[in-house]
Amino acid sequence: MAIAAARGKLIAVIGDEDTCIGFVLGGVGEMNKNRNPNFMVVDKNTSIGEIEETFRGYLKRDDIGIILINQNVAEMIRHVIDSHDLPIPAVLEIPSKDSPYDPSKDSILRRAKGMFSAEDFR
Repeated sequence: MAIAAARGKLIAVIGDEDTCIGFVLGGVGEMNKNRNPNFMVVDKNTSIGEIEETFRGYLKRDDIGIILINQNVAEMIRHVIDSHDLPIPAVLEIPSKDSPYDPSKDSILRRAKGMFSAEDFR
């Protein structure tokens, strides 16, 4: 059911320049009817408030089904990410070229692991 509901939706990206450029070159970049892009480049001058505002904006957009966010950026707004509990848009934390992925920091992964017991994987 959730997959069918996400069909036809966009992927949003919040991350460093290399991550965003890679996804935009891969065809992910879009502008909605209000000329708002589905990606945000975060650099050393980007405030935490700007990141939170963009993330919350993506959560409200009905054309976005998945939000990809560099894990180091997700750490800056962890309280906002942890408060998101809906299946769509799905929030996926990804590595950046400067910061490897650390599964222990991924709140969505921790939440998913809590839904299953070790017996489920036997």
